[in-house]
Amino acid sequence: MKEEDIKNIIATPVNASVFPQVNPFYRNREYVNVVYETDVEVLKAVVPEPLKVTSNLIKFEIINMPDSTGLGSYMEAGQVIPVEYKGEKGEFYLSMYVDNQGAIASGREIASFPKKAGQPNLYVDNDVIVGTLDYGSIRVAQTTMGYKHFSMENKEAESIISQPQFMLKQMRDYDGQLVKSELTRSQITNFEVKEAYRSPVRLQLFEHVMAPLADFPVRKIIDGQHVIADLTLGKPAMIHNYLY
Repeated sequence: MKEEDIKNIIATPVNASVFPQVNPFYRNREYVNVVYETDVEVLKAVVPEPLKVTSNLIKFEIINMPDSTGLGSYMEAGQVIPVEYKGEKGEFYLSMYVDNQGAIASGREIASFPKKAGQPNLYVDNDVIVGTLDYGSIRVAQTTMGYKHFSMENKEAESIISQPQFMLKQMRDYDGQLVKSELTRSQITNFEVKEAYRSPVRLQLFEHVMAPLADFPVRKIIDGQHVIADLTLGKPAMIHNYLY
């Protein structure tokens, strides 16, 4: 391989890239969200400045992506915290547990999504939607939601999936020194909501040292949201550099 060809390699291995050189389009991307109250102090402890925590709410989400160009079919789950940056309200993505290697690698290397390996699952059981998250062989989260109880207005559903997304990107050099420490912002703007519902929901979180979702205890369930949409993810941009 010639030196001038190396710049065309999207990722290693050189003969079988861990992810493709495409911007995935997601068809029938399905969100199941549980919004609940927790302890505001534990939220403040994990949200990096200059973001500001705006309430004691947190969202547990499971996303089913059955048709993603380049990445296939996969699922992810994690927690999202409402924040504000210079007057703009959005969400800080705390964690994303994903069952697709290409999605984990591209999400971390190209973007700044906080992805790591996990086993989310989402399925219909009789009259409920069941969402689970396992880390290895251990269950760390389980939610049950009534199946499509109350229609949600499209505008509200659009506002749910199009919130500005704030994330922390950290990269270290070969000697372990931090070479990139950035706060990034992205936003989904190219989307079409197909279905949207609000339903009763329950959530259980279980203690785990490497998947610490239960560090944010469920004090009160506020909302259960179920949204299905076609969309393309927005590209992240740096908004704050912690190194200079």
